[in-house]
Amino acid sequence: MGKIVLVTGGARSGKSRFAEQYARNLGDKLAYIATAQVLDEEMADRVKLHQGRRSENWHTFEAAFAAEQAIQAAADFPVVLFDCLTIYTANLLLAEQSTDIEARRESVLQQADLVIKAAQASKSTIIFVANEVGMGIVPDNALSREYRDLAGWINQKVAAVSDEVHLVVCGLAVELKKLAQPVQL
Repeated sequence: MGKIVLVTGGARSGKSRFAEQYARNLGDKLAYIATAQVLDEEMADRVKLHQGRRSENWHTFEAAFAAEQAIQAAADFPVVLFDCLTIYTANLLLAEQSTDIEARRESVLQQADLVIKAAQASKSTIIFVANEVGMGIVPDNALSREYRDLAGWINQKVAAVSDEVHLVVCGLAVELKKLAQPVQL
């Protein structure tokens, strides 16, 4: 049976570097599920930064959508790094055509549930990377607040099924499940 690990933190906290190191410590046959869509030069630079840290031991699966299929396709890899849930959530939200907020929210959460179920069914160690986007100021527009809320709910769902949850702040990681008092969802 596999294992699920969540690595979360703020932007530029070191969470991806920590997750990559965690994965490398588990072996050298590694899969990377990349969720980013390169739509501008800044995102291209971010992708290059992440690619530059990975050796030839990594096999990359592109999954801006239907990431549960990428998890299934990576079944032969004992370690799978999913980077990142938050970008995946943005992809799902922005692709939704419904103008009904509740229907859009339900659709995104259902799609996230498919990813979670695929991770639970996997025999691999799945390491999810996610941003904690709700720790700052309240966004000034409805779409940003909707995104923040969805990211928080999805992080909670993944944390609930994870064997380990690491919070990375200022390049330092703390394993939360050992310290946590769970909040009922």
